[in-house]
Amino acid sequence: MRENAARRLIDHALSVDWSALPPESQSAAKTFLHDTLAVGVAGRSDRLADTVFAAAEGWAGQIGTSLVLGRPGARLTAPYAAFVNAYQIHCQEYDCVHEPAVAHPMATVGAALLGEAGRSGPYNGAEFLSALIAGVDIVASLGVAVKGPLKFFRPATAGIFGSVAAISRLRQLSPDIAQAAFGHALAFASGTMQAHVEGKPTLAIQVAAAARSAVEAIDLAVAGFPAPYESLDGPFGYFALFENDVELGPFLDQLGQRQRIQELSWKPFPTGRAAHGAIVALQTLMKQDGVSAANLASFVYRAPPLIARLVGRRPQPGMSVNYARLCFAWLGANVLKNGTVMLSDFTQTNLSEPELLGLAEKISVQADDNGDLAAFVPATGVATLVDGREIQIVVSRQFGSPEWPLSREEHLEKASACLAFGGCPDRAKALETLMSTFETVEDASGALCRVFESEP
Repeated sequence: MRENAARRLIDHALSVDWSALPPESQSAAKTFLHDTLAVGVAGRSDRLADTVFAAAEGWAGQIGTSLVLGRPGARLTAPYAAFVNAYQIHCQEYDCVHEPAVAHPMATVGAALLGEAGRSGPYNGAEFLSALIAGVDIVASLGVAVKGPLKFFRPATAGIFGSVAAISRLRQLSPDIAQAAFGHALAFASGTMQAHVEGKPTLAIQVAAAARSAVEAIDLAVAGFPAPYESLDGPFGYFALFENDVELGPFLDQLGQRQRIQELSWKPFPTGRAAHGAIVALQTLMKQDGVSAANLASFVYRAPPLIARLVGRRPQPGMSVNYARLCFAWLGANVLKNGTVMLSDFTQTNLSEPELLGLAEKISVQADDNGDLAAFVPATGVATLVDGREIQIVVSRQFGSPEWPLSREEHLEKASACLAFGGCPDRAKALETLMSTFETVEDASGALCRVFESEP
């Protein structure tokens, strides 16, 4: 009888034990939870966040017990708190990413755990963090096992399974119940790349739906509702429907030997991750070689095909905020004008500003012949100046990646800026203090509520 992939992943998730984890994984879990919470608070100020929250309130139909980030006093039932928090975490393209998996594990897994902890807890900090690590392991494993091109929006399609695994670990459910929840997750799984192509905010809604549906999948399984057994590797399972060219076996063998939480990358800029190498390349040329808006004739970023596919689109007047976050030409224009890209740059005025659109016409992305369909690097930036000189820069690593991580100061600066953007500037120190010893708290959800809702 062949091995059931879902059961193998579930058995691993349920076995994650905080005390047995290496210090590097423990530290990464606290660091990226900190980043995720801060980004989720910033998402409260997204232009559509109130619309999403109002819809979730209507769907919930009752006052819940789960925290909603950036909304003091607001409580929703677990599925809908997960929905709103996941939307807010991902909506500004500022949440951390697992590059090899082409996925954003913390948006779904973190949001689902926040929802669950608020209703079925209390759970101590070590249990919450263990569940977080387990969920990231599953999302990343489902992503790195794929050799074919991205077909569906993996942060949502893989995210629901990681979220189910994380909740199963948090509640210490039986393997049979967790496997049934995986079966229900297959029924709920969705996430189209069409929203990415069109630059629509539906991308973050798909992440939100995955987090919500994970909670619902757990509830159905706990209630004893039957579900498919071969949810991942059945003839109409996850891999057959959502991915091409999958080789999961080697990555199943790595479970427990490495924690994927250590492989996450920060996002230093609120844009599609695929634009970050090009942003840093342009910043470097400006600083080291004097490249400027005035003397630049053109800038071409030659990168792996994934980069061109994700952020190579052309700018257009009146484009949406979501489109602009995935358009390096427009993002590069902001770098030329302002030196960087910030949350405050994404206004309707800026999106149609003639100066930025004019600069954007000088900037393009070209696909190279890299055969790795999930690669972000290596890449080359080529600046041609108005005097005919050509300057090249090679990008071999991504800022914010494990190979080039944010410093502690840069991490805290990002968190503080996010909290300020979300209307909670006075919570930065309290959140930093809590995260430093989060594994020791007796009630993870309660501790977070006190940070965001008590008097500073």
